[in-house]
Amino acid sequence: MTVTVSMHFVNELFRGVPENEVARETYLVRAGISPFLLTAPHGRVTVEQFATLYRLLVNECDDETPGFFARPLRGGTLKLLCLSVLEAPTLKVALHRYTLFFRIVLDDFGYEYSVENGLLRVALVEHQLPKGSRILVHELMLKLFHGIASWMIARKLPPVMMECAYAQPAHSADYLYFYPGKVSFERSQTAMYFDAALLEQPIRQTKKHLGAFLRRAPADWFYVSLEERLVSHRVREHLSRHLATAGSVHDVARALHMSGRTLARRLAGEGTHFQAVKDELRRDLAIQALTRSERPLLTVADELGFQDLACFSRAFKAWTGNSPAAYRRAIAPSPA
Repeated sequence: MTVTVSMHFVNELFRGVPENEVARETYLVRAGISPFLLTAPHGRVTVEQFATLYRLLVNECDDETPGFFARPLRGGTLKLLCLSVLEAPTLKVALHRYTLFFRIVLDDFGYEYSVENGLLRVALVEHQLPKGSRILVHELMLKLFHGIASWMIARKLPPVMMECAYAQPAHSADYLYFYPGKVSFERSQTAMYFDAALLEQPIRQTKKHLGAFLRRAPADWFYVSLEERLVSHRVREHLSRHLATAGSVHDVARALHMSGRTLARRLAGEGTHFQAVKDELRRDLAIQALTRSERPLLTVADELGFQDLACFSRAFKAWTGNSPAAYRRAIAPSPA
């Protein structure tokens, strides 16, 4: 998994957890995240680092939504949720049980769904404001449904459209990879739309598959790869395999069986462009290399297609606010 996420997700995760600065730094170190990233203007972490931090807070607070709501969801809640939907014959029945489950366990938050004009709409319902960061709660609870639903039918569930009941945040570029499809902000409810035909999909997972899914939580529901959904994802997927040998716009356009002009137009329609997709991939690969390996910086720069170490350093500083050398020095080792 080569995707990284904005430090927004880390900073806002602490909003609902009443810990002092020393305690927060301890959690970060245990998750392999350098505390300096809390104030880095463009800091990013890997999905695995975020998931590790999330699990640490869940265990510490005995709350599987740490500090999100007035009532904690004690350890085992996610397992019970999954067990309650796995016996459903179809996604439609599972979705009914899913919404009923949250109606029972939470007073201040829930889900609702409806079908109209061939689209399934799954929306978040706020009976009162969450205790934690509202935007983060909306992001993660919508991804919880999306991730569990995709896992249950053993098929990626591509969103057609997403609506957000908040203003466009600074980290919204990440949504291109979390919510492929049209995204709009400042709507009355946060909701995700899907092809209603998916409701008839049978549930394909069983109890024997549940343990592995839960052990990886929240990574497997927080990030559901949908690289075939958008052209930008297909570009990223091709570049991840051929960055060093066929990483030009012409190489990628040829591999995707379209002209360079068509590729540019399709990317523009998704709100991005080729160089942005390439730089986002190189940024994420660089962060992974610095956090997971001891490969020399020059080697990393070469693998990412930079002419020299100086070019790599300038680009990395623009991406994260720190040089690669400073970033690597500051990253705390993961606990043994």
